[in-house]
Amino acid sequence: MPSSVLIALGSNLGDRALFLRRAISHLSHVIHVVRVSSFIETNPVDAPPPKYLNAVVAGYTDLAPAALLEALHEIESRLGRRRSTRNAPRVIDLDLILHSANLIRTRTLTLPHPRYREREFVLGPLRELNLDWRDPATGTALIFTTVPSITSTDKSVCAT
Repeated sequence: MPSSVLIALGSNLGDRALFLRRAISHLSHVIHVVRVSSFIETNPVDAPPPKYLNAVVAGYTDLAPAALLEALHEIESRLGRRRSTRNAPRVIDLDLILHSANLIRTRTLTLPHPRYREREFVLGPLRELNLDWRDPATGTALIFTTVPSITSTDKSVCAT
């Protein structure tokens, strides 16, 4: 049975919109993409400049969480991401936020993503998707009526 998935995308190097579009195209080979948010520009959080372009993709997949994470890392690599230091600028970043009701905590994977509730660059696009989903860890709806207290961001919407 397919699992619902939520993936956050970010890019802060090169043609950011192009990298997000390419990542979404690659994602369509490993998940059935159902909804894609607008692209928003945000200030980096716990990372150096430049600003990020972010989006969220919702869909479903037959891949297990670890296999999907591996596929996301392969897409990042194919698009030119080179992992150097933590939170270094990157052409693409793909974060697995949710994988159905899976609650996982291993050395390489935590689901739901441990910091997504604190990050407007995920929550903003997520609100736009207006999903009738619940966070499996808290049971709370993913439709947010208020913005949680987050570090400052630039919420200007960019065309996709």
